[in-house]
Amino acid sequence: MAVHYERTGRVGVLAIDAAPANALSQELVANLDSSIDRAIDEGVLVVVITSAVDGFFVAGADIRLMESGDVEVFADYLATVRGVIERLPTAPFLSIAAIDGHALGGGLELAMACTLRVAGPRARLGVPEVKLGLLPGAGGTQRLPRLVGRAAALDLTMTGRSAEPEEALSLGLVDRVVDDAVGESEEWAHELAQGPVEAYREIARCIDAAMPGFDDGMALELDAVSRLFGTPDGREGLSAFMEKRRPVFGRGAGEDR
Repeated sequence: MAVHYERTGRVGVLAIDAAPANALSQELVANLDSSIDRAIDEGVLVVVITSAVDGFFVAGADIRLMESGDVEVFADYLATVRGVIERLPTAPFLSIAAIDGHALGGGLELAMACTLRVAGPRARLGVPEVKLGLLPGAGGTQRLPRLVGRAAALDLTMTGRSAEPEEALSLGLVDRVVDDAVGESEEWAHELAQGPVEAYREIARCIDAAMPGFDDGMALELDAVSRLFGTPDGREGLSAFMEKRRPVFGRGAGEDR
């Protein structure tokens, strides 16, 4: 199993375990989906999402699934990833992402869909899709500016760089920075589970609703990333990544590279 689920009282812990980097493979996404089902069925009030792989929360999309360059295959994969991630904001539980490693691309998008985020000292948070000639396609272009503002969102998405814990905290990308992200998250989860969880959920829902246009933005993001995937730059970015070389962007489809 790529995701291990364990329940303690009113709290469920989902530990992602897909070495070497917890890439969002079809198996991992399916396991995450079924773990969410289980948490709902068992009526837990708070879920902590963490990692069993040292140095990684989730490294991002499974590039192997995108390697073919088939736009339909990519669209199907992206729809599956987006569908599972979008279950978190509407789930009948609060969620906390415990991050002490790389949370990149789809990994950061997963974390941003959680109610709260706790970072450890090794956390590195970023959306590096631009380095592939693409953009974050699972809510990243929508949730990131809502958390950190337009300027910081443009910086992170256009450079593809990663933010370290203290910067992430100052930007509002994470809620706490601690030495033990998992321990702090689980402690926080148990504290929240003893409180008025229904009120907490409604507070989060209302605050999120104060930032309009999310659904339209998500549709725009999906259209944009799908188009980019089929461009020469998109194909070059993926090829360069697989070949472990620097991409050469900005040339036409018929030109030599």
